Amino acid sequence: MYKVFIQNKPLFFINSKKINEFDGIFIPQSLAISNKRYILDLLQATSINMPLFLISDNPQEGISTFFEDYEFIEAAGGIVKRKSKYLFIKRNGIWDIPKGKIEIGENPEIAALREIEEECGITCEKVEHLITITYHVYQYKGRDTIKKTYWYALNYAGPKKLIAQKEEGITKAKWVNEDKYNQIKLETFASIVDVMENYVLR
Repeated sequence: MYKVFIQNKPLFFINSKKINEFDGIFIPQSLAISNKRYILDLLQATSINMPLFLISDNPQEGISTFFEDYEFIEAAGGIVKRKSKYLFIKRNGIWDIPKGKIEIGENPEIAALREIEEECGITCEKVEHLITITYHVYQYKGRDTIKKTYWYALNYAGPKKLIAQKEEGITKAKWVNEDKYNQIKLETFASIVDVMENYVLR
């Protein structure tokens, strides 16, 4: 199963053999592709208790087909822990996790390390493990875009000083304790909450 966040609502892509494991609204992907506008409108009317599922035999291929006219971008970032605190940034006024576009020739792990250094001014030696992979849709340079982001867990033992990359719209980089970590869930994007919850589960 895969989920793509669209305007903070998750659209699930699920194998036809798995539908009995979930509750929600189920629509064959073959029907959804010819009625995309209806699907996107319906998605905004869904709730946590009644999400929208598109059914196909190959959900990953289904994402590619449904969003075939979208620009595709891959990115990487992560949750960095220093002692008992976690690294978060405020980007364009909203709490976020350091991340950025994967450059040509980079693998996701190297991209995550580079982006954290560029956006926050600290150098992590390595990633610990992959937390999750998210997909979300947004406008980039006037085009509908779907971004696939690799999220990693990292530990950092260096100085606590942070330098926010202001040219990327980052106004604050901050180490936060567990209480603030939980508060951030109420003040960020649904896709970021998904990463944070997967991090805790790991």
